[in-house]
Amino acid sequence: MLAGAASAQDKSSEVFKSVYSAQEVSLTTDPASPFWREAFPVYAEVDALGRPVPVYRTEVRSRWTKENLYLLYICPYEELNLKPSPDTVAETNQLWNWDVAELFIGSDLKNINLYREFEVSPQGEWIDLNINLGLPHHEDGWTWNSGFKVAARVDPNAKIWYAVMRIPFSAVDQRQPIAGTVFRANLFRSQGPPERHQAIAWKAPMRESFHTPEQFGQLRLVEHK
Repeated sequence: MLAGAASAQDKSSEVFKSVYSAQEVSLTTDPASPFWREAFPVYAEVDALGRPVPVYRTEVRSRWTKENLYLLYICPYEELNLKPSPDTVAETNQLWNWDVAELFIGSDLKNINLYREFEVSPQGEWIDLNINLGLPHHEDGWTWNSGFKVAARVDPNAKIWYAVMRIPFSAVDQRQPIAGTVFRANLFRSQGPPERHQAIAWKAPMRESFHTPEQFGQLRLVEHK
C-alpha cells in the first residue's frame, strides 16, 4: 500500500461509535440538529484500494435507540449520477449503479459472509438487501424487506448531499440492542457517472467489490458521547 493510503487508513481506523438516544426522532438531514450534534463522526475518505480521496471525504454519524439504528451521511460531490424518474416509494433494484451512500452491517461475528446492505440515493431512493456471499447470486437478496426509512436532500450551491437512514434493529439482529453491542460494518459511497465513477470507503475493501467482509470495521453501540 502507498504511504498516503496507509496514512488515510490509519486516520479512519477507529471504531464507529453509535450514541444512544432515549427518544425516537423524525428523520432529519440537518447535521446541526440537536440529535446529530450528539453523534461521533467517522469518515469515508479512501478509494477501494485505500488511496486517499480527500475531495469526497464523507462524514457519517450514528445514533441508536431501543428500536432503531440511525445514520447520517454528509457527501461532498463534483457531479451526481442520478437515476431518471426516481421512485421513492418502491424499492429501486440495482440502485448501486447510481450515486448512493451505503451501510453494510452484520451481527454474526462468526459467519462474516452473512450481513445486511442498506443504500440511499441523493433523490431519496432506497434498497435493502439480505446478503449471503455463500450463494451464487447474493444480489438476489434485494427481495428482502427490512422496513427501513430514508430521507435525502441535495445542496447544489455547497455541492453536498445529505442522507439519513432509520433501520429497525429487528432487521439486523435478533438480540435487543444494549450499550457495548458490536456489529461488523462498513460504509461506502458510489459517486459520479460511469466514465468518472469514484468508489469511496471507510474501510478499504482492497479490491473492486465492496463485498469484502474480512475488511469490515466495527460499529459499537455506546451510552454517551
